[in-house]
Amino acid sequence: MTSFPFQIVGFDLDGTLLDSLGDLGHAVNHALSLEGRRAVPREEVRGFVGGGARKMLGNALLATGGAVDEARFEELHAALLVHYEANIAAETRLFPGGEAMLDALASRGVKIAVVTNKLERFAKKIFGELGLSERFYTVIGGDTLGPGRAKPRPDLLQLMLERAGEPGRAAYVGDTTYDTRAAAAAGLPCVAVSFGFNDLPPDELGAAAVIDHFDQLVPALERVGKNAEPIPA
Repeated sequence: MTSFPFQIVGFDLDGTLLDSLGDLGHAVNHALSLEGRRAVPREEVRGFVGGGARKMLGNALLATGGAVDEARFEELHAALLVHYEANIAAETRLFPGGEAMLDALASRGVKIAVVTNKLERFAKKIFGELGLSERFYTVIGGDTLGPGRAKPRPDLLQLMLERAGEPGRAAYVGDTTYDTRAAAAAGLPCVAVSFGFNDLPPDELGAAAVIDHFDQLVPALERVGKNAEPIPA
């Protein structure tokens, strides 16, 4: 039996590992209501996600009447975060097949990480409420390294590798160009999921492979791993 080709696998959170669209939608609609804007339906919210809460709110404002001044934006952003934190896992769940997929990676001795542009405290709270915290050796947020270092920069993925504690082959799993670009900049192959917040058609994201369900991830990683490069010690 050949060994699994990756010792480290990192995941994006929103739209990749977790279906968080409902809770994100409620939070952004709460902020919009404070500005007297219309609520946006679930599928419209899908197109706003990616790049963090500020970008999501900015997109939603543009779609419902236009931008607001900076001071008002900060007020709405703060209100969005408060609402979201209070209701962070009301509807959020693993995508279908996620638990079995995590079990399959763990059984192969893979170290599993989360690297997201979501604020670190929010990511950790979600996994705590869902009982998933012990699955991951590290959870890294968009603010973990400070301003300007979130995806698509490679910094967060490089931190993921440092925290693994030993060299090995690593891959990343995501759903947007923020993920594929960060992985490419970090020298990692990326598998894209077609069921997330894709900001381009899945086949155009620049991933090494695209999957439609988590039961396809382990086989996809095995195929991709044939060409993966080891991380220097």
